[in-house]
Amino acid sequence: MSLRRVKKGNIPWIIKYRPRTIEEVANQEEAKKRFLAWFKQWLEGKKPSKRGALLYGPPGVGKTSLVEAVARQYRFELLELNASDYRSAEAIRRTVGVAARKKPLWGRGIIILLDEIDGIAPREDSGGLRALLEIIPESENPIVMTANDPWKDQIRPLHQVSELIPFKSLSLTQVIAILQRICDLEGLECEREALRYIAEVERGDVRAAINDLQAIAEGYGRVTLTLARLLVRGREKKYEIFQTLNQIFYADKAWKARMAISNSQEDYETVIAWLNDNIPRKYEDPRDAYRAFDALSRATIMLNRAKFGGNWSLLNYVFTLAGPGVAFARKYSQISRQRYSYPDRIKMLARLREVRETRERLAQKIAEGVLSSRRLVKREILPFLFIIFREVEDPSMAARLALGYNLDAKEVEFLAGPRAREILQAIEKIKKARREQRKPATSRAEREEKEVEKKAKGAARKRRRTRGSSTTLDSFFS
Repeated sequence: MSLRRVKKGNIPWIIKYRPRTIEEVANQEEAKKRFLAWFKQWLEGKKPSKRGALLYGPPGVGKTSLVEAVARQYRFELLELNASDYRSAEAIRRTVGVAARKKPLWGRGIIILLDEIDGIAPREDSGGLRALLEIIPESENPIVMTANDPWKDQIRPLHQVSELIPFKSLSLTQVIAILQRICDLEGLECEREALRYIAEVERGDVRAAINDLQAIAEGYGRVTLTLARLLVRGREKKYEIFQTLNQIFYADKAWKARMAISNSQEDYETVIAWLNDNIPRKYEDPRDAYRAFDALSRATIMLNRAKFGGNWSLLNYVFTLAGPGVAFARKYSQISRQRYSYPDRIKMLARLREVRETRERLAQKIAEGVLSSRRLVKREILPFLFIIFREVEDPSMAARLALGYNLDAKEVEFLAGPRAREILQAIEKIKKARREQRKPATSRAEREEKEVEKKAKGAARKRRRTRGSSTTLDSFFS
């Protein structure tokens, strides 16, 4: 193999060696099959029931590359946008909304690609998400979105209008094969162990691995294990929750399980909650589950001591107990293939979110009315309102308070509980009575007098019309 120095300033290898055809997208046969089945409905002029597709999986596994290859192979225009740059409702309508109705300038159609859709912020960009949910069902062109984690709360509504297509992580062997192929095409001297080291450090992210390979090659003209260890430090990647769980339950080395905890995107309490609910699903033998729960309970104790005692060095024990402690508790069980389940605590919090939002909105209204803080309202005023709305026999008292503070039906239901219907009916009665009071009071005699006056005016108008007609005829014959 010839040895040559790679010139700097060449085209980046992640672009130069990006898959040009669908077949070149490696190790994603199931994803390709499902995506093409969805896309071919557009080719045949049959718009699918879900006009969006959500491709999800770890970074660097070929999600964007597959869409680009499909567009190229089937001669479709590709409008590629980064969702993090187009977040507001106005920006979404101006770009995606217009493109969704647009006819192609060339080719057979247009594919709209929104990368990193899970980068949309849950609060600040909620308007953009609502606009997207309005656009997708009416789109005349396929809308494809990519995400690392499709289970984030802010993008869950997209599941209703999108075909979900999972991409799996590439194995170590597959990443090494891709790197070796690039070395061969570039005529580089590449040690196999160096390629293995790069693939291990980048944890299946082909894009990052290729960038590392090019950086070493441009600097030294060859890729050796010594150079790789000196130059490739890896990225501090953050694991999605399902990656975190996989890294723990399927760990073959203690440091991998420990790193899964320390590098998780979720906070430590959330990771522990996920482990707590999924240990019985993964460890079928009670002895294994016992050891895993024992390690997890000790991790919880250490985490509480670190948080409330201020001794953050105890986090080292949390990482060790919740990571390797759970991972290597399995001795008698075969690892179960059951899907992970959401923790009951998280499910309950999700169900109670609307209740919490209603309480905050109610506290804000009352705080503005009594010129106080929301905190004081929740602590000292809401308990009395609960008594008035739920315990006082006369519902009109609660109804007048609801009208005075302009409370809506959900806020009344929050305060009244099982008596909500009774209070709402009392509110309607008070509103009706107030409308009646605003009407001008008229007696029966006054109504009869007005009726006589109206009839007299009508008769006078009729006489004037008759007199006018006869005058005209007299002048005609005179």
